[in-house]
Amino acid sequence: MITEVIVGILAFSGTLFVLFAAVGMVRMPDTYLRISVTTKAATLGIGLLLMAAAIHSYDIAIFAKVLVIILFILLTAPVSAHLIGRTSYFSGVKLWQDSVMDDLEGKYNSSTDTLNSGEQEEEIKNKPKN
Repeated sequence: MITEVIVGILAFSGTLFVLFAAVGMVRMPDTYLRISVTTKAATLGIGLLLMAAAIHSYDIAIFAKVLVIILFILLTAPVSAHLIGRTSYFSGVKLWQDSVMDDLEGKYNSSTDTLNSGEQEEEIKNKPKN
């Protein structure tokens, strides 16, 4: 009885977060915000749905597999989102017009495909001259 309630709450919550991710895909104005909302909401939603399935199964082997899958998703989703965002930026996908800050502006050289952190320029400016 109590496990059915827990499974129901987890499944409903997971479904709700996956729905939020889908709505975010439609509502967000640019690629970078879409990547952010889908990575966070979909990862949490899938994790909750998998936990509901694991609890519902009553099998320790399935529960262990689900935990490994959730760990894998938690480790790979942010990395893949970062790489997609980085590739989008470097290939010229524009930020939303109302974006407040562009942290990479002026730090990427498209002709050499190099990214400078800006610290190197500060070191050169502050280096004492002999």
